[in-house]
Amino acid sequence: MKYDFDKIIDRSGSGDLKHGVLKERYGRDDLIPLWVADMDFETPPFVVDAIKKRMEHPIFGYTMEPKEYWPTVGKWIADHYGWNVQREWLTYVPGVVKGIGMAINALTQPGDKVLIQTPVYHPFRMTTVGNGREVVRNRLVESEDGSFYKMDFEGLEKLIQDCKMMILCNPHNPAGIQWDRATLERVAHICHKHGVIVISDEIHADLALFGHKHIPFATVSKEAEEISITFQAPTKTFNMAGIVSSYAIVPNPELRRRFYGWMEANEFNEPNVFAPIATIAAFKQGEEWRRQMLDYVEGNILFTEQYFKEHIPGIRVVRPESSFLVWLDCRALGLGHDELQDLFINKARLALNDGEIFDTEGNPYGQLHQKESAARGFMRLNVGTPRSILTQALEQLAQAVASLPRR
Repeated sequence: MKYDFDKIIDRSGSGDLKHGVLKERYGRDDLIPLWVADMDFETPPFVVDAIKKRMEHPIFGYTMEPKEYWPTVGKWIADHYGWNVQREWLTYVPGVVKGIGMAINALTQPGDKVLIQTPVYHPFRMTTVGNGREVVRNRLVESEDGSFYKMDFEGLEKLIQDCKMMILCNPHNPAGIQWDRATLERVAHICHKHGVIVISDEIHADLALFGHKHIPFATVSKEAEEISITFQAPTKTFNMAGIVSSYAIVPNPELRRRFYGWMEANEFNEPNVFAPIATIAAFKQGEEWRRQMLDYVEGNILFTEQYFKEHIPGIRVVRPESSFLVWLDCRALGLGHDELQDLFINKARLALNDGEIFDTEGNPYGQLHQKESAARGFMRLNVGTPRSILTQALEQLAQAVASLPRR
């Protein structure tokens, strides 16, 4: 079957976050929203059909997990990553960010230090601070050619010694890096040596691009397996974030006892009626849809690169190795924080993620000047949208950049 990713879907009336909070967060609602990480493509029809079939039954009472739920998840993981997870390693979690918060509460104490590597997905910081733990930053450094970030292992070795936990973004958000095996092995060795638990957020695992392959953190060594909690989900891949269907993988039995025991005691490990149904449909029937979607996203990325090269050379596109999120380096424009926001929001009429939220303290939607940010001058662009919408957005940005005073 050929799926149509050029189809424009009117999301009005669906209560979608992407459009619904523009006025609140950006000050105006006449913007093309290319910010929050869901796509503008239809959720696959086989997922919708599976949910519709269940809805034909008139009772939505207490339900059991379908028998095929965990075998289906295990087969997907084995087929895509060569990782043969055992059934007892798996449990449902009500969202990856919620799972991170639960692991923090179950496995650390108030005041404990949790290490993150910025710039990185901002809920890592917000969830840690909100739960009364202290964030320790080991900032990523730009590689010599400026194309990607790499880890500062000297800084990691020094800072990790006082920490109880590290949150790893694998693949990396916002820069779309697929961390290689050697990097993950080194992280595992350092953290294992100091008795640090590693939470690996792998929600973008199924979205590797341009021939890159995802490597689950827990698979790179015995040390990694012993200290890891992995979170994955079908939600980003199959555009169904509103159906919360995440899961955790914990190979270490003692770590599993502590974390899963806490989850079970609070009934956080019980899925809603639709989560297993959607997951089974996605993982059993979704491979062809996934491949076609990734081909389309790769085309959008190549189109974006070429468009910026020809029409907006002052902004550099960092090609992602995974996901539909593109990290834009706008530093050559020479704009301050407020000027850059004004360019995108008021002149180009676009809603993107401000790069500073991935590194700076404070409310992610406010004015972030409190501390110097390594991500100042960057923006995150969501290209998981029909090509016509992306084209219109880039044309508006090109016109806005052309209107800037010469410097």
